[in-house]
Amino acid sequence: MLLPPRPLTSAFLVLMAICIPAFARENPTPNVVLIYGDDVGFGDVGAYGATLIPTPNIDKLASQGQRFTDGHCSASTCTPSRYSMLTGVQAFRNNIAILSPNAPLCIKPGTFTLASLFKAAGYQTAVIGKWHLGLGEKSRPTDWNASVSPGPLEIGFDYSFLLPSTNDRVPCVYLKNHSVVGLEQSDPLFVTHSPKAPAGFEGTIYPDGKKTPEAMTYYPSTHGHNNTVINGIGRIGYQWGGKSALWNDETMADVFVEEARSYIEAHKGSPFFLYFASQDIHVPRAPHPRFQGKTPLGKRGDAMVQLDWVVGEIMNSLEKAGIAENTIVIFSSDNGPVYDDGYADGTTVKGSSKEIDNGHDGSGIHRGGKYQIYEGGTRVPFIIRWPGRISSGTSPALVNQIDFLASFADLLGQTLPRGSGTDSRNTLAAFLGKDPIGLPDMIEESHESLALRRGHWKYIPASASKASALYNLESDPSEQSNISGEFPDVVASMDSQLENLKKHPRLADK
Repeated sequence: MLLPPRPLTSAFLVLMAICIPAFARENPTPNVVLIYGDDVGFGDVGAYGATLIPTPNIDKLASQGQRFTDGHCSASTCTPSRYSMLTGVQAFRNNIAILSPNAPLCIKPGTFTLASLFKAAGYQTAVIGKWHLGLGEKSRPTDWNASVSPGPLEIGFDYSFLLPSTNDRVPCVYLKNHSVVGLEQSDPLFVTHSPKAPAGFEGTIYPDGKKTPEAMTYYPSTHGHNNTVINGIGRIGYQWGGKSALWNDETMADVFVEEARSYIEAHKGSPFFLYFASQDIHVPRAPHPRFQGKTPLGKRGDAMVQLDWVVGEIMNSLEKAGIAENTIVIFSSDNGPVYDDGYADGTTVKGSSKEIDNGHDGSGIHRGGKYQIYEGGTRVPFIIRWPGRISSGTSPALVNQIDFLASFADLLGQTLPRGSGTDSRNTLAAFLGKDPIGLPDMIEESHESLALRRGHWKYIPASASKASALYNLESDPSEQSNISGEFPDVVASMDSQLENLKKHPRLADK
């Protein structure tokens, strides 16, 4: 005969309270939501000085947490930054560059990633939004009509809902875990690098932007975005079939937000890591009609308003689920801003590269942007909010997304496997707002070259077309005065350090 359980005595409850560490009692394992903008510059957010783009939700997030003024992605282009953030390894070490359509997964299956770290700590893990890290194997073309793998699920994520590449590239479909969403067997999907249809193909054929430029009715291409035309927009690469699964560019933000809402509601009872990678404000900029005309900056500015709405909806979902107070929310971007990135969408003067900004500068006071080695290429909005643990304020600490891996390992009491995250350093104190200095030095990467930050010094080595450059960012934050000739010892020292870092990962630092 089973007896009813005995009630816990007050003495026993006191003993339990003493035995459980104070941190665990007061701070249950926090959820982590990483909201990643695309091509969002330092100056595109109100909290960082923007006056022509209203971003009340991001600004509110900044007012409740740490707003970093020297926060960086690792590279000035998307695939390298995403690769480095997830793996803790500098992208140049593995020749990671912007991926073409149908590129295989560039992170080796089984690699210990940021998602793997959270999973090892007992978290559920998910990625929703833009991927652009490749899908499938190197040994064979990706079969979009079968199980599309390997992908996020093979590198630590439990769930994925993806824009497979990026919104200016084919295929223009969503991918849920290993399957294309809504794809009908009678309308098979193929992605090629050639304008020639696959052998025996009898499915849907889309306009070719080179042969029929008039098909690009949403806006024309200025360079490179004139292969398959879908929804009136030219894309990079060729797609055949898959009409049953096509996305609507103007509702993409809504689709991703609904996915995030559903995920948060379903997992509110246990710790989770959600990597939410927005397509905004990457080209083709196609904000929902309800956001069009919200700024004097055309579709680029309006897409930023849409991204701010996305942030607000995710925060509202956390509040509704009752878990906002125990969730770390990070907002940042994969690289700095760009205006004309392949489409005549009103960001530049017709027939020229002159930007139409009406007084707005996506990089703020910083020089350069996407694709460039200057500060505007990697210095991006960088906000971390954790109620009760991170005080509100502004931090001048030098921090980098590549250090999420080692820093969260410290927070979660995890040890990184040997050989993983070899460029990731533990800067948890800076992320928590307790260290105003942050990194002593840091590599900045572009598709052209590498640069080295050391405190207020910024060194760019000589290239085939340019002499070496040294800037004092304390007195010259806009990198206008090359003072390499005045400080030859600093140049020599930083050049030697950069050459050493290029050859050797930072594993010895950990």
